[in-house]
Amino acid sequence: MLKCLAPAKINLVLEVLGKRDDGYHEVRSLVQTISLCDVLSFELADVISLECTEPSLQTSDNLVFQAAELLKKVSGYREGVKIKLEKRIPWGAGLGGGSSDAATTLLALNKLWELKFTASDLVELAARLGSDVPFFIYKGTALVEGRGEKVTPLAASMSGWFVLLMPPLPKVLNKTQQLYSRLDARHFTDGRLVSKAVKSWSQSRQIDASLLFNVFDKVAFDAFSGLEGYWRCFEQAGATDIHLVGSGPVLFAPIDGEAKAEEICHRLRHQGLEAYCVSTVVPEAI
Repeated sequence: MLKCLAPAKINLVLEVLGKRDDGYHEVRSLVQTISLCDVLSFELADVISLECTEPSLQTSDNLVFQAAELLKKVSGYREGVKIKLEKRIPWGAGLGGGSSDAATTLLALNKLWELKFTASDLVELAARLGSDVPFFIYKGTALVEGRGEKVTPLAASMSGWFVLLMPPLPKVLNKTQQLYSRLDARHFTDGRLVSKAVKSWSQSRQIDASLLFNVFDKVAFDAFSGLEGYWRCFEQAGATDIHLVGSGPVLFAPIDGEAKAEEICHRLRHQGLEAYCVSTVVPEAI
C-alpha cells in the first residue's frame, strides 16, 4: 500500500490577462501549497475503485477516478488499484483539493504501477484533467501561466503562516465558470503584478503582503451573497490583507507567526466559524 498527502494551495497573486480564442482565460499566478492536506492510499487490485469519506464525491466523475483511468489507458497497464480518499480540504472552496488529489493519483500510480513516466509526461496528462492539476505535479511554489498548464517551479518558500476562513455559504453551481464570467476588460491586467512578486520571491523566498492580489476579489461580493459579512468577521478577528483563495469562497490572510495565527483562528472558531491555521509546505517526493 502507498499512502500520500495531497496539499491544498493558495494563489498568492492571481492575474487574468484576457480571454483566449479557445474560450479559456489566460492566467498568471504565483501559487503556493499549504499544510492542509487530503490523504490518499493506493493498493494494487484487479480493477480501479474509489472509496471516499465524502459520499457525494464517491463517483466516477471524481478527478481521482478519472486520473487513474487516464493513466491506465495511456500506459496500457492491465490491472487496477483500490483508492481510498480521506477528504480534509473543504471542496468547492478554491483550495484546489480535487486537482491536488488528481495529481497525487498520477504521481502515486506512476510509482505503484512502475510506469516510469517523467514529470513532463505527467504534467501533460494532468492538463487533460483540469487547469489546476499540472501545478500539483510539482507542488511547492511555482509560477503558473497559460490556462494553468505552464508551470515553472520556484525556490522553496521560507516558512510562512496563514489563516483560512471557510464562510458557511451555499455552494455556487459551476462556481469557477461563474466567477470567470463576471470578469471583463476592466479586470484584466498585464502580468506585472506577478512579475513583481516573483522578483521579490527570488530575492527572499517570500513576498510582502502588499504584493498579494487576486482578480476575483473585485467580483467576489457579487458572486457570493453574504461574503462581505464574513470578510468583516475576519478583519475583526485581527486579520489584515485578506484575499479570496482561488475563485473562493475561502478567504485567507498572511499572519506574522504561528502564535498569532492560532489566536485569530481561535477567535473565528469561537464565533462558530470554520477556520484553519496553516503553513507553507515543502512537498515530499512520492
